Amino acid sequence: MREVVHPGGKHGATLILGIGELTTNAPGTPGATDDDPTGVVHDAAVLLDGDRVAWTGPERDAADGVEEALGRAPDRTVDAGNRAVIPGFVDSHTHLVFAGDRAAEFEARMAGRPYAAGGIAGTVAATRAASDAELLAGLRRLVGEALAQGTTTLEVKSGYGLTVVDEVRSVRLAREMTDEVTFLGAHVVPPEFEGRPDEYVDLVCGEMLAACAPHARWVDVFCETGAFSLAQARRVLLAGASAGLGVRVHANQLGPGEGVRLAVELGAASVDHCTYLSDDDVAALAGSWAGGGPGTVATLLPGVEFSTRQPYPDARRLLDAGAVVALASDCNPGSSYTSSMPLCVALAVREMGMTVAEAVWAATAGGARALRRADVGSLAPGARADLVVLDAPSRVHLAYRPGVPLAARVYRAGREVAHSSAR
Repeated sequence: MREVVHPGGKHGATLILGIGELTTNAPGTPGATDDDPTGVVHDAAVLLDGDRVAWTGPERDAADGVEEALGRAPDRTVDAGNRAVIPGFVDSHTHLVFAGDRAAEFEARMAGRPYAAGGIAGTVAATRAASDAELLAGLRRLVGEALAQGTTTLEVKSGYGLTVVDEVRSVRLAREMTDEVTFLGAHVVPPEFEGRPDEYVDLVCGEMLAACAPHARWVDVFCETGAFSLAQARRVLLAGASAGLGVRVHANQLGPGEGVRLAVELGAASVDHCTYLSDDDVAALAGSWAGGGPGTVATLLPGVEFSTRQPYPDARRLLDAGAVVALASDCNPGSSYTSSMPLCVALAVREMGMTVAEAVWAATAGGARALRRADVGSLAPGARADLVVLDAPSRVHLAYRPGVPLAARVYRAGREVAHSSAR
């Protein structure tokens, strides 16, 4: 890739030319076909002005687009060399504040031991024993790892502390790295409350929530056999909503249950996992978008199924019913220790019945909807200037070349924040 800094330029505006395939996720983008929800433009250009997208369209119209949007020459011009460009990935489900390692558990699963929610307890013990500095170092490492692969927005949950002190420091540390922080005190019942789950829910809904809410945007609960019952989950979510937090739910990962319909009933932004769904669950998810208002996104986490050998969720069934689907990594040390959104795209295409276009949309615009964000996940004018230049001629290579690092350059809020050494 070649770039030119123009005399007197201050890098406030960057024009990227030579884009072989541009995915905007903005229907109606000049140069895109009318029926394409991903707004693909070939032989395209993008103008970034400060931290925002100023213009997108065919390269042949770039001069007019720059004049209309800026009224002056850009400060810098970059030639993408016929590479593909996509919006930055939006990873709307991660658990990055933790200590310890569960490689032995993974090895045992690969040898045939089934996955169960109780394995979280080992990470809880290690996290409680770790210092703030150790937890922050691990968090920064994983955020950097994700950024290098094109993730420009991510959500981070607590849930490995499960005491007031440890949950507060988890959300506080997470807030140093992202605004999308989720309080997940109701991850599992900790060992000291064994046999007394309702007493633990009292703590979560009371002192723990009061201490964590100032640092968080969301509340979440693991509504599942081995974690929290429907009634307990409802208590946690209603308490969080009363404290001003948005609602998210872990549900239907290990078997059928009522968590998905609880999420829809309470207007959750997202219900995550969705591995085992009834027809009523699918209908509820699709129906939540009736009338055009924000509904509940079904966030699918294929890294979990890869790591646990559970059945993959049926994305095709959800999409054909009219539900909105997101993809996320669920990066955590137990059931999905990957920060790679490109891997999630590849798995969704190979194992879950999604087209490449659907999977890339779900990993970008879908994640933005799961976070109820309108400023990320697309490259429409006015959106935050988050984009990935792929070292490939099309987005198909994200699934076609699984495991290959394809992020040639990553821009976040208009600044180049990562690049490959081979660019």
